[in-house]
Amino acid sequence: MSTATATLQRPELGDFSSIVCFKAMVTGAEEALGEKAAAIALISAGRQRGKQLVESLGLSQGSPEAAIPLIQKALGKDGTRLCLIDKADFGDTIRVYCRETICSSGESQGSPRQLTYTMGAVQGALEALTGKRLRGKQVESVLRGGTHDVIEFETLG
Repeated sequence: MSTATATLQRPELGDFSSIVCFKAMVTGAEEALGEKAAAIALISAGRQRGKQLVESLGLSQGSPEAAIPLIQKALGKDGTRLCLIDKADFGDTIRVYCRETICSSGESQGSPRQLTYTMGAVQGALEALTGKRLRGKQVESVLRGGTHDVIEFETLG
């Protein structure tokens, strides 16, 4: 997934852009669409990206536990740098522990900012791996005293 192994879409600039530009897109979408509509759009875009990621890695439905290390690499410092995933707990719900998320970056402590695109990307990847529709919600935030941005996913009927 690194630029060394993938074909660059932009030969001179490479495939990455700045967090500052991404955050400007988020706040611009919130201003234009409203906070809730922008969140829906960003989560949806993230879900699509997560599904594409699983496909690009050649992963198929099966054990998401076994695929987590590959997702960690693809989203982390050797991949797109969207976030670092430290662990995922699988039970009745799936809890994913992230840090250095693009959504929380640059935000001040106490900010009400929620994970949107990041949550969507993780959700899309897990949906592609499990074959199940999930509903995600952020249950902890580094912006509000947590050690991680924690996302909890429940399976929808």
